[in-house]
Amino acid sequence: MTGPLVTLQVLETLRAALGAGGPKVECSLDLDRSTATVEVTEAGWTWEGQKYPWVDTCKDRTIYYWTGETFEPVSRFTNSLIKLVPTPWGTPTFEIDGIKMLVSAQVSPWADAERKVGLIQPRGKVVLDTCGGLGYFAAWCLQGHAAKILSFENNPDVIWLRSLNPWSPQGDVRLSLTQGDIAEQIVAMPAASVDAILHDPPRFGIAGELYSQVFYDHLARVIRRKGKLFHYTGTPNMLTSGRDVPNEVARRLASAGFATVMEGDGVLAVRR
Repeated sequence: MTGPLVTLQVLETLRAALGAGGPKVECSLDLDRSTATVEVTEAGWTWEGQKYPWVDTCKDRTIYYWTGETFEPVSRFTNSLIKLVPTPWGTPTFEIDGIKMLVSAQVSPWADAERKVGLIQPRGKVVLDTCGGLGYFAAWCLQGHAAKILSFENNPDVIWLRSLNPWSPQGDVRLSLTQGDIAEQIVAMPAASVDAILHDPPRFGIAGELYSQVFYDHLARVIRRKGKLFHYTGTPNMLTSGRDVPNEVARRLASAGFATVMEGDGVLAVRR
């Protein structure tokens, strides 16, 4: 990220300062990672010596980035509408065609990732991060002193979101981010080449192959004995979905060679 990020909340803070006579106000221009001093005038506002115009139309649940000439939403439409979305916690989530990809209603997606990464105890380990998303698992693996993170993200537009998201990890040599489908990439991975796995796939109806016995057999092949795996499943309603996804996952993982226990909104497994 090379410029400010603006949300409706930020804009309201700036305009309130202008209405109160300004000329300066403290606010965050990087989604609550830090605080900045901003000068406000009727013509616009100034941060770190650069002048920016007022955003004429600022929608709720939208993050705007500076293109060098104007503010545009952090969103792209290639095959799907992919959008970075603010949360009350500062750390953003993202949506694909309006479907939220990370939890954010009851807990920060940052804190949620911290808890889940803690389950696999990353210190000193080579970690496979199958569906990288915004990189929050990878970020906590780095903070947890993992030796290496092998992260895969199939959607180039999500990787673009990461480039603008100040909460996404950047520039650490321990993190290898590959744009590719893990269902295809894992076939070429050596046996017993990772110590732990974090598997946070899209929902079953979108990416059923990432819940298949074939894929779980590959997970069992690439992880070393006693290695830990956390598989996010969510808590789909059986009455509406017609299936018990967490228990289906646990059974298939057991068939692949894992001992499993239910853990919150997922399954924690250990390679036998």
